Amino acid sequence: MPDPRPTAAKADASSNLFLFLVPSLIWGTTWLAIKFQLGVVAPEVSVGWRFALASLLLLAWCLVRGVPLRFGARDHGRLALLGLLLFGINYVLVYRSEQHLTSGLVAVLFAFLVFWNLLGARVFFGTPAPRAVVLGAALGVAGVALLFWPELASFRGGAQQGLGIALAVLATVIASAGNLYSQRLFSTGVGVVPGTALAMGYAALAVLAYCLASGVPFSFDARPGYVLSLAYLALFGSVIAFVSFLTLLRRIGAGRSGYTAAVIPAVAMLASTLFEGYRWTAAAVAGIGLVLAGTVLVLRARERTGAARA
Repeated sequence: MPDPRPTAAKADASSNLFLFLVPSLIWGTTWLAIKFQLGVVAPEVSVGWRFALASLLLLAWCLVRGVPLRFGARDHGRLALLGLLLFGINYVLVYRSEQHLTSGLVAVLFAFLVFWNLLGARVFFGTPAPRAVVLGAALGVAGVALLFWPELASFRGGAQQGLGIALAVLATVIASAGNLYSQRLFSTGVGVVPGTALAMGYAALAVLAYCLASGVPFSFDARPGYVLSLAYLALFGSVIAFVSFLTLLRRIGAGRSGYTAAVIPAVAMLASTLFEGYRWTAAAVAGIGLVLAGTVLVLRARERTGAARA
């Protein structure tokens, strides 16, 4: 009989590639939707509405599909912690950092998530990073820096900018902690979909409680632009993207899946070309080339690792 393992390995590789591309492409376009969120409603409140709606959508899906939602008190505590790390604190910090820095500089700093994930996977799980993955990560971060080179070149520093950098770096570290913690949590048998539903719900409650305690005014913008962008961010940017990403993370670990942080800014620049007439420079072209080269290295490394396990 023919050995079914090579076929299974190829199927796993194709499935993992799909799970990698879905969040990368979606999150690369969410910044367009976020622009419609700014203005009337405070950013932190919009984050709360976004994850509250996403949680309700996932909970409704679980109820329709008959997915069990019963968890013990310990699991609820762990899901609340995951929500704070992955959907709550880091989002608020990113918004705060962008009050002091350009979005391009924040994107460059957030791209370092891939290195935090690789380091954390090594320290907490003993997972060695293949040289190809480390090289791919370095190429990706360098590529993101070139994509936003004009903003980096114009950076002059100062107390406010220093605060913005500190907030962005802290947000990245917390997001990485959320990635690593989700790897540990979902490896215990907690379902990705119901677990994500509850984690997002806890995050929404925490963010809205923070707004209430800090005096951030609660408001809602009923205009179509805000409502439609909120729906896109909740359904695509949260439900579909995060379920895909966390499923991938459970399969291959936080180290390799974190490379999406380098791909997302490149996708965002391509989207800007289509919708905003962004004009490419030589540095930007070189940057996206480095990101693509890094993507190939990371994905090929995954395929070899998967084939070895099969």
